[in-house]
Amino acid sequence: MAEAGAEQVRSILAAAGASGSWDWDIAADALRIDTRFAELYGLEPESAVGDLPTATFFAAIHPADRPRIRIAVAGMLAGAERFSKEFRVLAPDGSTLWMHGRGQAHLDENDAPVRFTGLLIDVTERKRTEERLRIAQSAGGVGTFEYSDGFATATVSTEFCQLLGLHPAAVLPVRTINSVLCDGEPLLLPQPGSDSIGDTLDAVFRIVRNDDGSHRWIARRGEVVREGSGYRLIGVIYDVTAAKEQEAKLRELADTLEMRVQQEVAERREAEEALRQAQKMEAVGQLTGGIAHDFNNLLTVIIGNIDTVVRRMDMEHDPRMRRSLENALKGAERAASLTQRLLAFSRRQPLEPKTIDIARVLTGMSDLLTRSITETIAIRIDTDAELWKVEVDPHQLENAILNLAVNARDAMPSGGGLTIEARNVEVQDARPGGCLPGAYVVVSVTDSGTGMSPETVAKVFDPFFTTKEVGKGTGLGLSMVYGFVKQSGGHITIDSAEGRGTAVRLYLARKQQDVLLEIEERRPSARMGNADETILVVEDDDDVRAYTVGILRELGYQVVEAQDGDGALRLLGGHDVGATLLLTDVVMPRMSGPELASRAKALHPELRVLFTSGYTRDAIMRDDRLDPDVDLLSKPFTYATLAAKVRELLDRGH
Repeated sequence: MAEAGAEQVRSILAAAGASGSWDWDIAADALRIDTRFAELYGLEPESAVGDLPTATFFAAIHPADRPRIRIAVAGMLAGAERFSKEFRVLAPDGSTLWMHGRGQAHLDENDAPVRFTGLLIDVTERKRTEERLRIAQSAGGVGTFEYSDGFATATVSTEFCQLLGLHPAAVLPVRTINSVLCDGEPLLLPQPGSDSIGDTLDAVFRIVRNDDGSHRWIARRGEVVREGSGYRLIGVIYDVTAAKEQEAKLRELADTLEMRVQQEVAERREAEEALRQAQKMEAVGQLTGGIAHDFNNLLTVIIGNIDTVVRRMDMEHDPRMRRSLENALKGAERAASLTQRLLAFSRRQPLEPKTIDIARVLTGMSDLLTRSITETIAIRIDTDAELWKVEVDPHQLENAILNLAVNARDAMPSGGGLTIEARNVEVQDARPGGCLPGAYVVVSVTDSGTGMSPETVAKVFDPFFTTKEVGKGTGLGLSMVYGFVKQSGGHITIDSAEGRGTAVRLYLARKQQDVLLEIEERRPSARMGNADETILVVEDDDDVRAYTVGILRELGYQVVEAQDGDGALRLLGGHDVGATLLLTDVVMPRMSGPELASRAKALHPELRVLFTSGYTRDAIMRDDRLDPDVDLLSKPFTYATLAAKVRELLDRGH
C-alpha cells in the first residue's frame, strides 16, 4: 500500500511538471536522486540507485546561479526548514533550463537536520513567457519576433506577418523579412554573420507591404539578450503610420497663419488624445489576445490538476499540504480573473446580451451589495417606475455595478452614503467623449467619499492605474467597467472632486423591442453522466485534452478523443463512434472549432456542440457578441463547471 501510494504521488508530481527529486542524507553526506534527476543532470540511469557525492547537486547549476544556491543549501543544512529557489540548469544538450527547486529539511528529536529532500519543477516555458510578456508590455507592440545570432530564420507571430503583408507563418527567413524594407532603410533584422549589434532595437522603418504594395511606417522595439559570445533579439513591431502622417500634417500647420494654427492645434490635440486612447486599447487588446489563448490553456491544466489533487486528498492526512494546494488554486484563479479583466478592458470578452429590466437586476443585487459593503455605509437604490429595457450581458452588468460599489466603499473608510440610481434619459445632442444622441437608461453609482483630483480622474480608466496601496488592487476594476460599457455600445462618464465624492454614470442604449428574458442563476453542479452518452473531445493541447478526458470519464461518460479536426471527422465517419456531444476547442491549427462543428453536424445533424476556448475573438463572435445558439465554456474551467455545462447541454434537448 505504501509503495502504491508513493507511485501515485510520483504520478501526480509528474503531471504537475516535476522534473526530478532528491534525498540528501546529511549525516552520511550522501545524495540520492531519481532517474528524472539523473537524466536532467546528464548522469547515467544507474546513478539513481546508489549514493552520490553531495557536490553532484550543484554540478549542472549555471555558474552564475551556483553561489546563490550554495548559500541557500548551506542554510538548509544549518537548520532552515524550507527551500524554494529558481535557478538555471545546463542540460546535457547544451540548452539552458529554468528550474524551481522546492525542498524541506527533516529534523531529529533534537531539532537537528538529518535529511534534505525536495523536487525540481521545470519552469522554463513560464520564464520565457514572462520574458516575452515583459518586453511586449514595455514596448506596447502587437507583432512579436525572436531571433538568435547566426541563424537565417526568426520566430514570429501571426500579427508580425500581417503587419508586413506576409503569409502567416511561425518561422520566416530573415531575408524575406528584410525584403519589405524601402530602399535606404536599415535592416529590420540582422543578416546571419553580422559582426555586431547594438544594445537597443528601437527604430522606425518604412516598408512596402508584400501583399498590396502599400507604404507603411513600422516601429521596432525590444531588447538584446547577451548569451556568451552570441545574442538573442526579442522584440515587437507595430504600425505607426498614423502617427507619422499626423507629424507631417502638424509640420504643414506650422507654416500657416497663426490663427489657423491655433485652431488646428486645438482640434489636433483632441484627435491625438482619442487616437492615443484607441492605440492604447488596441495595444493592450492585441497583447492580451495574443497570450490569452495559451495562458488560459496553461491555467486550465494548473487549476484542474490542483483541483483534482485537493478533491482526492484526505483532509486529515496532511492539512498543511491541503492549505498550500488551496492557496495555489486561489492564486491561479486570480491569474485567470486578471486575464478576463484585461479582455474586458480591450473589448474582447465574449458577451451574452439579453433584454433585461435593470430595476430587477438592482433589486436582485441588494443582498450581495449589503454583504459587500460595510455597515457604516448606507445603501440606497432608486429607479424610475417605468424603466426602459436594455440589451446587455446581465452577469457582466452585475460585475460592473459591484466593482463600482466596492470602489465607492474603499473611498469611504469612515462610512457614508452609496446611492445607485437608474433613470430614463433622452440625449438630444452629441456629448463630449462620444455619447451619441438617443434613448438611454443611465445607471449612476454615487458615493460621499474622498473624491479625486482632476489629474486622477483623467487616468482612472487606464489599465493598471490605481489609487490604492500596493497589493490592494489590480487597477483593472474601472478599466473592466469601461471596456464592458463600450463593448455593449454604451458610454461612461465620471464626475468627482476632492472631498465631495464621486459619481459614475453608465449610459446603456434602450432596447426598442421590450421582450424581457429571465436571468438564470449560474450555479455549477457536478452531476454525473450516463454510460450510454458518448462525448468526442477535440483539443490540440495534449495536457488540456488529457485533463478534460479524465474529468468526463470520472463523471461516467463514454469518451473518445482527437487532437485535431481531421482526426475527429475520421472518428465520426466510422460506425463505432455514436457521439452524443462534440466538445471542441475553438482555435486549432488547420481546422478551427466552428469549421469542425459545421462539418460534424453535416454528418450527424443531432450532434450537440460545446465550444471551449481561452480567447474567442472573431471565431464564434459577431459584433463582439456570441453567435446565436452557440454554447461556450470559457477556459480555464474546473471539474464542477465542465460537469455542469456538459450536463446542461445534454439535458436541454434539441
